[in-house]
Amino acid sequence: MVKEFSPRQAKKFRKTRDISEHLDPALFRVSDEKLLKGARLIEVQLVNIIVKEQVRTKFNDSSIKDLAANIQTNGLIQPLVLHRTGSKYTLICGERRFRAMSTLPEIVKAPCFVLEEKTDQELMAIQFSENSSREELHYIDKADGIWNYQKTTRASERKITEALGISKSEVHRSLMIARMPVELKEAAKTYDIEKYVLLEWDAIEIKTSRKEVLSEILAGNLTKRSHLKSILKSGTIVKTGKKRTKITPSSNISAKAFIKAMTSTSKSMDLDPQTRKLLKNLVKETRDVVDL
Repeated sequence: MVKEFSPRQAKKFRKTRDISEHLDPALFRVSDEKLLKGARLIEVQLVNIIVKEQVRTKFNDSSIKDLAANIQTNGLIQPLVLHRTGSKYTLICGERRFRAMSTLPEIVKAPCFVLEEKTDQELMAIQFSENSSREELHYIDKADGIWNYQKTTRASERKITEALGISKSEVHRSLMIARMPVELKEAAKTYDIEKYVLLEWDAIEIKTSRKEVLSEILAGNLTKRSHLKSILKSGTIVKTGKKRTKITPSSNISAKAFIKAMTSTSKSMDLDPQTRKLLKNLVKETRDVVDL
């Protein structure tokens, strides 16, 4: 009997479900307990909390006001996470909550989970994990967080994958984004530019084309990957006032075509088992990196 499949649908028409509705809240409590193992829950004066550079750098003022109103009405439901060194308390997780409480004159102290004797590597992993799970982290902040973690720990991409619990392809792409120009990353946050626009731009090898595309991204005129792909294919950028600028389309073979060619060629070649296995692994690694 032939199995029947539903017709394919474009992504924008597909129905999505929030699976968190069907998950036991105890699962999240277990995760928190593991994350904060050994922490003490105490109240700490807000003026005694030191705020250093955090994973999250993009904050929405209106959401901070809403959060402040919620805390004013219901109190702080989720404590802050601090690390104590001597008599100093450094904020590790909960900057949005801290910012919101700082706008309320009547709140001078807050319940906090206090960690002690943690290494910088452990604190960065806790900070990254907590921020990623509480709210959707902007991909630029996520990339910078992964990059800072690598600089601090000198960890390989494989070890970062294990420590932070994210895919190898995501680690690889994030590190690529983190090394991009600061003004490009700021534009990505300001204009809500898709991350694949940055990755596609980074793959352009022709300097004149690269410069033209970069200027459009920085101006906020190019925010979608589909738009950039059509530009690279046609070789034309339409600027304000309908002025057209010609760019030279890249002649590089696409990653998908490269993988297809490798797979097809390897089947027709007389290879020994070990070489065939190595080639197969290479194709798999390439797929993981480009996430095809």
